[in-house]
Amino acid sequence: VKMAGDSTFPEVDTDGSQTSEEMEIIVNVGGVRQVFYGDSLNQYPETRLAELVNCLSGGYDSIFSLCDDYDPGKREFYFDRDPDAFKCIIDVYYFGEIHMKKGICPICFKNEMEFWKVDLKFLDDCCKAHLSEKKEELEEIARRVQLILDDLGVDASESRWKKCQKCIWKFLEKPESSYPARVVAVLSFLFILISSVVMCVGTIPDLQVVDAEGNRMEHPTLDSIETACIGWFTMEYVLRLISSPNKLHFALSFMNIIDVLAILPFYVSLTLTHLGAKLMELSNVQQAVQALRIMRIARIFKLARHSSGLQTLTYALKRSFKELGLLLMYLAVGIFVFSALGYTMEQSHPETLFKSIPQSFWWAIITMTTVGYGDIYPKTTLGKLNAAISFLCGVIAIALPIHPIINNFVRYYNKQRVLETAAKHELELMELNSAEGKATGSKCELEDLSREGKEAPFYSSRIKVSHSDTFIHLLSEEKHYRTRLQSCK
Repeated sequence: VKMAGDSTFPEVDTDGSQTSEEMEIIVNVGGVRQVFYGDSLNQYPETRLAELVNCLSGGYDSIFSLCDDYDPGKREFYFDRDPDAFKCIIDVYYFGEIHMKKGICPICFKNEMEFWKVDLKFLDDCCKAHLSEKKEELEEIARRVQLILDDLGVDASESRWKKCQKCIWKFLEKPESSYPARVVAVLSFLFILISSVVMCVGTIPDLQVVDAEGNRMEHPTLDSIETACIGWFTMEYVLRLISSPNKLHFALSFMNIIDVLAILPFYVSLTLTHLGAKLMELSNVQQAVQALRIMRIARIFKLARHSSGLQTLTYALKRSFKELGLLLMYLAVGIFVFSALGYTMEQSHPETLFKSIPQSFWWAIITMTTVGYGDIYPKTTLGKLNAAISFLCGVIAIALPIHPIINNFVRYYNKQRVLETAAKHELELMELNSAEGKATGSKCELEDLSREGKEAPFYSSRIKVSHSDTFIHLLSEEKHYRTRLQSCK
């Protein structure tokens, strides 16, 4: 490529005396003029620039089907596209690969490549990863907008049971949908807290009562409160199961499994108490009931359903498995090394507390994690030196992976806030365009919005599809090319 200056360009003979390999063409993209040679462009004949070389003989209809304007005197083709993206795309003709410059929107760059008819396979792997991440974000935004529109829409073809099922699901799963739904969500949160407090208070000896056999048991009042809480949890779970659109997915969801684990021990204990005595000894029944009552601690995880912070923490930890694995590996190596050294160095002392290497694992764990209960400690000088080195190494081993884990949490939390804001922005644009009468054909647009190709339901007439070129239409399978003035800032 060379910048166009005062060079003169020979006229093309109509009889084809100048071949396409020898031809020079000028391309003006957003005010940036560049000269190309036919031999370079013809390496990829399916691209738009290669088609320009052979379009002159086809007349103006052929020319203007490929560009926005054309100057026959200068043989200059004009395009109202992003010049920065174009400078990256033309690298394919000289280097066989393309890299995105920093600051260019990946989705805009993808659309530019599609306009210039350059295959995405020429995009370097590092840039493809960035593009895939942006695609996932757009799909998430589209999914959130779709869910909101589903809530606003009413399909007249649905049966009365389907409408009732949809209302119950919206009432229980989306507290922001109405004031009563918000009240129910607060009540569910309070029942979880009350049940957790009752479980803890029931273990206080002064609040327990003695039965006929002399065994301590929870106070009847606490049992009544526990029964009321379980009744609420059971009713809530059954209603959510009945109203769920996909019952198999609902049953296998992690949070719903937690709900079952929080409810099931109560009914199993009740069954064992009334029927188990006939099948096994009373002592065995009591032990089984106590073991099941411990499972009530699972209900504290139900708080994650009502806390976006806990949900964010869960997802951040899932994305930090690699860092957590490194942390455990560092600690495991350190525990093995320092426990073996501690056992060896303490054998010379007559009152040694290090009886074996497996027993020394406990000392190594509490030392490297800087807990230090003091139940096992070294008594020799070498043993104390080994202990000092072990807790210093423990501090370093724990501190190294912590920063990436915190970064994952902050990144995911900020990303969720951005996606939520973007979804609200799209809905505002839809309402704005509806008010101005600029949006038409909303049903077809919403069908393009769905990646699964499912038929979009009938939505409220006050909601129309946005003509914003920011997010939503990018998920459509149709080609929506942006002009240079519409490109992302």
